[in-house]
Amino acid sequence: MRLDDTAYEMSPDPAPDRRGWWTVEAPAADGDRYGFLLGDDPVVRPDPRGRRMPDGTDGLSAVVDFEPLTPRTAPPRVLLQDAVLYELHVGTFTPEGTFDAAAARLGHLVSLGVTHVELMPVCPFPGRHGWGYDGVAPWAVHEPYGGPAGLARFVEAAHAAGLGVVLDVVHNHLGPSGNHLPAFGPYFTDSHHTPWGAAVNLDAPGSDEVRAYLIGSALAWLRDYRIDGLRLDAVHALADGRALSFLEELSAAVDALAAESARPLFLIAESDQCDPRLTTPRPAGGLGVHAQWNDDFHHALHCALTGESQGYYADFAAAPLAALAKTLTRAFFHDGTRSSFRGRTHGRPVDRRRTPAHRFLGYTQTHDQVGNRALGDRLSASLSPGLLACAATLALTGPFVPMLFMGEEWGAGTPWRYFTDHGDPELAEAVRSGRRREFAAHGWKAEELPDPQDPATWERSCLDWAEPERESHAWLLEWYRTLIRLRRSQPDLRDPDLAAVRVAFDEERRWLTFRRGDVRVVVNLGTESVTVALGRNGVRVLASWEPVEHPGPDGRLHVPGESAVVLGP
Repeated sequence: MRLDDTAYEMSPDPAPDRRGWWTVEAPAADGDRYGFLLGDDPVVRPDPRGRRMPDGTDGLSAVVDFEPLTPRTAPPRVLLQDAVLYELHVGTFTPEGTFDAAAARLGHLVSLGVTHVELMPVCPFPGRHGWGYDGVAPWAVHEPYGGPAGLARFVEAAHAAGLGVVLDVVHNHLGPSGNHLPAFGPYFTDSHHTPWGAAVNLDAPGSDEVRAYLIGSALAWLRDYRIDGLRLDAVHALADGRALSFLEELSAAVDALAAESARPLFLIAESDQCDPRLTTPRPAGGLGVHAQWNDDFHHALHCALTGESQGYYADFAAAPLAALAKTLTRAFFHDGTRSSFRGRTHGRPVDRRRTPAHRFLGYTQTHDQVGNRALGDRLSASLSPGLLACAATLALTGPFVPMLFMGEEWGAGTPWRYFTDHGDPELAEAVRSGRRREFAAHGWKAEELPDPQDPATWERSCLDWAEPERESHAWLLEWYRTLIRLRRSQPDLRDPDLAAVRVAFDEERRWLTFRRGDVRVVVNLGTESVTVALGRNGVRVLASWEPVEHPGPDGRLHVPGESAVVLGP
């Protein structure tokens, strides 16, 4: 081990359960740089468990004293079933791209009414600007964002404002540049392969320590920064053949920490498998993750709004309102049905009577569904304000835990594109050319695609905070606020009973209505006015995008084109 200019000889740990570990004690203070020399290798490498990398992914680690950083304000005790999440990328939420600048905008989120901020990954990655999914140090914090101290200040500010904090973490791969883990042990295995290369070693020899490494980092975010939950990236890419799966082991560890700290901690997974066992409690034979993203709901809604049918949207495009109705009542569209995109059957049915709706997140846009488009265009680039209002209504009054993607609440005019800042010219060119090849298959010309390495691509993706003050954006923003207030004030809109949701729709005339307890929701995606028969139930309008009359004694409601209405007793 090397601490600043002093070298310390390490010795094997004598404990029988610590085979392969080497230890040494050295005096150190907050901010001291250190690293490791391995064998005859002259390269001083950063600590795999280092909490700070002030000089970048190939620089030395730095000691962090957490005592002054630990947030003091008690986090809000909002249960997941009552939550409204807001996905936020620190580097583009503000032009400054820092935790402190993001914290200065928390007042906007408080007035919006969301309960939790979901931060996209903040672990160190090459360069200054990037999405964060190519991070290489799962215990550390990206220095340009503000490092550990900046994250601690952000969490403290969020908790003081009454907001919880969720952090996106990546366990299925590490970035291609600045990854020093292979030098320290069998952190990767050739037994499995992923789209990003060799898989993280979760089931081969040595995998006990690799699992402990990843679970330890997950618990450190929750314990040391008092973060309230974790979003787990692409868990379907976790190659794990062991009887006790990594996800089950992780969920047990998080539940134990929640009990120990008397805090409602939770895990939210991203998975494309449409498998309800992911969120089934462990005593019932599931993996015990608390919730999962529901891309099927997004895909059905996207097709209904846009008419797009390429790629995975093909499965939903033939009858998008029927697909949307199915997801609103059964969560998954693919529940053992054939997927034309995959060329096989896909998914497993959800037991609606035993699975609460808050096991699923519903959303109209995410970083993936916007940023992985060729131009990073949001729904606001192609839809009318009325259709944006309909989309918001379905997500915020539907049965799932709602999640917003930053800026959607005012119909942001800025795109959100794929951007990188790789210092390695060969890697930068590989990323650039790979993206061009990917979209060339869909008819895009190379010159039409934004260059991920061009700083202007990142800059163009930053939110414009002047927009919410403009009249055209302010109307949509107020609609989001209204819907979130209704979700909070109407218990039926937080009812977890999926089996109680009732849906009716007209595919041709493009309207859909659903019932949750005594609350009725009607959206008209068509351009022409429609009359919907709600029955003689005494409901009246609670909120509407366009002015509408309360239903008459016959229960018939007249809804303008591209508009939404929420009704209650």
